[in-house]
Amino acid sequence: MDRIDCIKSFVRVVETGSFSAVARELDTTQPTISKQIAALEEYLGVQLLMRSTRSLNLTDEGTCFYEHCQQVLEAIAEAEASVGSRQTPSGLLRVSCPVAFGQFQIVPRLKLFFDRYPDIKIDLTMSDRFSDLIEEGVDLAIRIGNIQDNSLITRRLGVTRRITVGALSYFQQAQEPEVPEDLTHHNCIVYTQLSTVNEWHFQGTHGDVKVTVSGNFQANNSTAVREAVLSGLGIAVSPIWLFGDILPQGTLKVVLKDYQPTPLPIYAVFRRGRFQPAKVRCFIDFLADEFRSDSWLSDYEH
Repeated sequence: MDRIDCIKSFVRVVETGSFSAVARELDTTQPTISKQIAALEEYLGVQLLMRSTRSLNLTDEGTCFYEHCQQVLEAIAEAEASVGSRQTPSGLLRVSCPVAFGQFQIVPRLKLFFDRYPDIKIDLTMSDRFSDLIEEGVDLAIRIGNIQDNSLITRRLGVTRRITVGALSYFQQAQEPEVPEDLTHHNCIVYTQLSTVNEWHFQGTHGDVKVTVSGNFQANNSTAVREAVLSGLGIAVSPIWLFGDILPQGTLKVVLKDYQPTPLPIYAVFRRGRFQPAKVRCFIDFLADEFRSDSWLSDYEH
């Protein structure tokens, strides 16, 4: 039994959920793949997969083994690349990011990335909650805001510059705020995924200002906040890129321009380990270069 080949087959069966799909991918037969998995189970003395006519599920032991196998295969790929046998980054890259950030900032840049790295495929999961990289099998997560988990490795890619914004239709019914404290008299739309929640932080000419706001609507999704603002429901503190396509139309108004909402850092987050696969490294470098030249995302003032 070639244990590495068996491990590769096992990992792909878990990822595809299909013995036949892996057999086609590896140009072999389904019985061969089944024998490889059975050989692994016999060697380890545990059941890795629970099979039925309709489903394929990992056992607890299988989940643990799968996580370690991913690291082993990544290490092998990195070792091969380090001696020049595979200079071109390749393979499936699993990425997670916030919904709106993926929609407005990641997906529009993918064509350029694929032009540079045609041998890489990306599986993008968009969610505003912080994903567990190991549990969800994610290679790389893009996160906005400070990272508290010391078990993860981070690289800062840029910042999210934010604005205080409302629709003109809202300000036809409410007076524009002149200082942050005026927000306590407004219907404020709160994005709940930030640790500060309804405590909005501003940087003014005379120092930092904190205001606790309230309103009749809050959401854990930036796109929902965007739609609420566009409908004239109230005022939000949001990334400027969330409204970048709408601001030139003149239907929105940015207020409190002398009080900038505190920018939020953008991080690439990946699992701690000895090796960082080339596919992960080149995607991180690509995003860092892209964000550096974007005035809404760069760490530097343009």
